[in-house]
Amino acid sequence: MKFFVDTADVREIRELNELGLLDGVTTNPSLILKSGGDIAEVTKEICGIVEGPVSAEVVATDYADMMREAEILSRIADNVCIKVPLTLDGLKACRAITSDGRKVNVTLCFSANQALLAAKAGATFISPFVGRIDDIGIDGMELIAEIRRIYDNYDFQTEILAASIRTVNHVKQAALIGADVATVPPATLKALVKHPLTDKGLESFLADWAKTGQKIG
Repeated sequence: MKFFVDTADVREIRELNELGLLDGVTTNPSLILKSGGDIAEVTKEICGIVEGPVSAEVVATDYADMMREAEILSRIADNVCIKVPLTLDGLKACRAITSDGRKVNVTLCFSANQALLAAKAGATFISPFVGRIDDIGIDGMELIAEIRRIYDNYDFQTEILAASIRTVNHVKQAALIGADVATVPPATLKALVKHPLTDKGLESFLADWAKTGQKIG
């Protein structure tokens, strides 16, 4: 499974990229606001850090303006992936943009029917929002499983990008179901490495090594 980080914080993106853990980045208007920067400048800096796709979202709601914004965002860097909402105008824009050879991430997906339409429109990625579905008392992972089944039934090439990830368990479940990508907040991505028995085992090994009085090299 690929790991994208869901942030516009350049410092954290750089740190995670240096660890060799990143396959891409997702941003949205809320994350750009949180970064405090200009969308073009922030996106360009991120695209210079990571080699993989960097999702930059249009904010227009009608087809013509989506296409105009998509053209502007695409000029920022070759690895920009245009992010559009899952609306009829968004799907129309998705078809046009992908037909032009560019990547598109269709976002704000909350049903399998929506995901089916996105795949038919040629989406590179579909972003089902797991955490937000959990918030209304429905199992977000069941949606991932439904989309996986539908895409496999028809051999759709659209990649399932599990979004709105809240916990390390969300990541594990998405991987077990077969999501192609998980986009994860920096803190959650770092937390995947943690286990109390790992910490305890390392502490024990270091204590025993100290008793040997040896050094390596």
